Amino acid sequence: MLQEFFLSFRKEISLIEQPEAKQVVLQSPMQKFTFKQVTPGWRTALKILSSNGGKAKQLSQLVQQADGSYEMLKFYYQLQKWSNQGWLCYSVLADKRPLATAIPLVWEHQFSCTEVKPQQKYVLSRFAYCHQVEGQMVLESPLSQVQVILPDWRSTALVAQLAKPQDCQDLATQIPGIAQETAKQFVILLLSTQMVFEVQEDDTIKEQTNITLAQWDFHDLLFHTRSRLGRHANPYGGTYRFLGKIEPLPAVKPRMSEDVIELYKPDIEALKAVDAPFTGILEQRRSILDYGEQPITAQQLGEFLYRSARVRSIIKTDAGEVSNRPYPGGGAIYELELYAVVNHCQNMPDGLYHYDPQAHQLCRLSGRTETVEELLKDAWYATGQQSMPQVLIIVAARFQRLAWKYESLAYALMLKHVGVLYQTMYLVATAMNLAPCGLGGGNSDLFAKVVGCDYYAETSIGEFALGSFPIAYST
Repeated sequence: MLQEFFLSFRKEISLIEQPEAKQVVLQSPMQKFTFKQVTPGWRTALKILSSNGGKAKQLSQLVQQADGSYEMLKFYYQLQKWSNQGWLCYSVLADKRPLATAIPLVWEHQFSCTEVKPQQKYVLSRFAYCHQVEGQMVLESPLSQVQVILPDWRSTALVAQLAKPQDCQDLATQIPGIAQETAKQFVILLLSTQMVFEVQEDDTIKEQTNITLAQWDFHDLLFHTRSRLGRHANPYGGTYRFLGKIEPLPAVKPRMSEDVIELYKPDIEALKAVDAPFTGILEQRRSILDYGEQPITAQQLGEFLYRSARVRSIIKTDAGEVSNRPYPGGGAIYELELYAVVNHCQNMPDGLYHYDPQAHQLCRLSGRTETVEELLKDAWYATGQQSMPQVLIIVAARFQRLAWKYESLAYALMLKHVGVLYQTMYLVATAMNLAPCGLGGGNSDLFAKVVGCDYYAETSIGEFALGSFPIAYST
């Protein structure tokens, strides 16, 4: 089936000729092959694969004519090996120009061609999506370890037509300049990369009848595959991509208001002596959405924030400021910000506050406005309308603080940070005999509107309800 496609080496493959040693070196980021005593046919074929490419049959014939049948068999065997190692790109041509090119995103990818049937209908996967990358349309899917470059408008049009079931003949008649054989090769390419699926007699496709795939939402699977290694070739991890280009955000967000409330600071050393044992706290931890008749106090809120999220210290580094806080944070960057929506709290006015973790202060942003009330109502709905939080702590993120250093995994890392912060707040609340509950979702647009933040620079990614412990509640 390799004969169906126009083959070329991936751009990461280097061809290095060494005439003095009469050898050619092919090198990828993972492997290196040295071909000694290279024959003329092999040399020419390798150059073609490293430039514009050619069909497997034509390349094999070229080697056979120049070097003989034995060298041709060796070359064809090596071609299959390169295919299994993820070294080759696969193109479908129209008018002698690439219509679509499949490029493996990982090494050791085995490209497996699948034949198509003349009357069989095929349809685009619900996980496949097109987007623009460096001036070209690219088709990708979280099901695939391959991306398909679509350099011709007709290839994008073919993809659009496959939103509904099509056979190759129908597909060819709908796009000008596309022969049925070309449409067939195009479908083979997409079928082999799991961008399209065969439509069964009952009008279903594999990803619908597969009960595991059926339970994945498109955005969830895409997020999973793009924030983990294995199905993309994007830069990954702490790349510091903006170092020297954009100044990093400070470790602590500048104060948002001069109307501040000094919070109570507990004696941590004294608490070490009187706190309940850790295992007891861990076993008692649970979500509580009932509250005591007397609301949480300002002192309790201050102690809770101090024990959960204060800045212990700030450290200067060559790559900007980092800090030390009670909960863990990737790279000690700490992009999360806490906002307190006070509904009922003794000795503290209702309203919206931003927590300054370095000064250990609440900066008042507004009173109990209609939009602040909407934040509380959203939290009430998130609890199944059980009770309105006495204090709603909204966890926001200064996205660029983390994305400045980390690529591909930045947002996934933020969600992990929300999780560890939740657990820290749960344990602190349990130790303090308060009623905690992490909420499952919230309205990020509403939060950005109320606070006045740029949605793409900082907005909410978590919510946590807090209140006084109900006396009648049984542990």
